[in-house]
Amino acid sequence: MKKEYDFSKMKEAEPKYLKHIKSAITMRIDPRVINYFKKLAVKMGLPYQSLINYVLCEYANHRLEPSANWSKDVYQKKL
Repeated sequence: MKKEYDFSKMKEAEPKYLKHIKSAITMRIDPRVINYFKKLAVKMGLPYQSLINYVLCEYANHRLEPSANWSKDVYQKKL
């Protein structure tokens, strides 16, 4: 091992995984929905946040939209 190292010619590292970092957000999710995903995640052997992310990714990748009968009024009644 050298006593001193010359780092002046060293290039800045660009980790490959940086492009895959997820954004941390805060969401208000109905407790029944969270419980559903937690139970399903246990059954599947995954973290529930990863399962929710997977479902949302599939929804976005297939460019799915809420059904035509969905509205704010309908959503509020379900709460």
